[in-house]
Amino acid sequence: MKKNIALVAGGFTGESVISLNSTKTVYKNLDRSKYNVYQIIIDSEKWYHEDEQGESHLIDKNDFSINIKGTKVTFDCAFIIIHGIPGEDGKLQGYFDMLNIPYTSCDATTSAITMNKGYTKQIVSAVPDLNIAKSVQLFSLDSYKQAEIEQNLGLPLFVKPNNGGSSIGMSKVNEWDDLDKAVQRAFAEGSEVLIEEFISGREFTVGAYTVDGEVNVLPITEIITTKEFFDFEAKYTAGLTNEVTPAELDNELVERIGEIIKRTYIQLNCKGMVRIDFILKDNKDFYFIEVNTIPGQSENSIIPQQVRAAGLTLTYFYGNLIDEALKTAK
Repeated sequence: MKKNIALVAGGFTGESVISLNSTKTVYKNLDRSKYNVYQIIIDSEKWYHEDEQGESHLIDKNDFSINIKGTKVTFDCAFIIIHGIPGEDGKLQGYFDMLNIPYTSCDATTSAITMNKGYTKQIVSAVPDLNIAKSVQLFSLDSYKQAEIEQNLGLPLFVKPNNGGSSIGMSKVNEWDDLDKAVQRAFAEGSEVLIEEFISGREFTVGAYTVDGEVNVLPITEIITTKEFFDFEAKYTAGLTNEVTPAELDNELVERIGEIIKRTYIQLNCKGMVRIDFILKDNKDFYFIEVNTIPGQSENSIIPQQVRAAGLTLTYFYGNLIDEALKTAK
């Protein structure tokens, strides 16, 4: 019997547009012989399913169901593809936990923690062979004292919202005179800010997921951008960034990175697919940047690139995420 899958997209932030693009790829590649797929849009005004005729059906939030022509539809699994709030910060996961609906992402606790870059760095610092850039975390604009930052950190610096995604509100600071403007910009996107020392090296990102409870690592992607750093424009503007998959790394280094990624995944108690960004300094020292628990899935996004480079189909990959979610729910 086919499973009813809620493909949950949208969200409450500017990343909702990216989420809707990701949804198109997932929707196209889910196996219709196994699943009835319903696209569910969540925004600040309403939660709804829009059918192929363009008719909207509101979600009953009491049990996350919809009514279509007098028939109540409930869901066996939620495939969450919301970037940012409320899909990546644990709120939606907590809601589904209360309704006992399995979902494809990390659980509520891990999702909430990993949205906080500062807290995440503290947890993964226990992973062997993993390095963390020096940083200062600000919890309010009033707590910001530039003299203390200058005492503890050296230039250049990255300043970013501590709970944001897609590099929105992120700046690179090369001169102390520019720090205040960067901090103000980051605080405009959230109530916490992370100021982090710049690590010079090659930038990479790699996806990880589970099969039968075992962590698998996808081929690594190197990020080569014409911009000063991999910001929002570089991520989503064609021609500004070259993404090389698989990255040109020797086999021994690939194996070592794979082991670090697996340990990081386990240390954070991740589930489903995640993408971990890192820097290689001097082509040997691994520096953690951040983990993305709901990475983008548009046709040209990094995870689909890596899935294809691994010799897998997106249909298999997305189906495995659903199968793993259903197994863990039993």
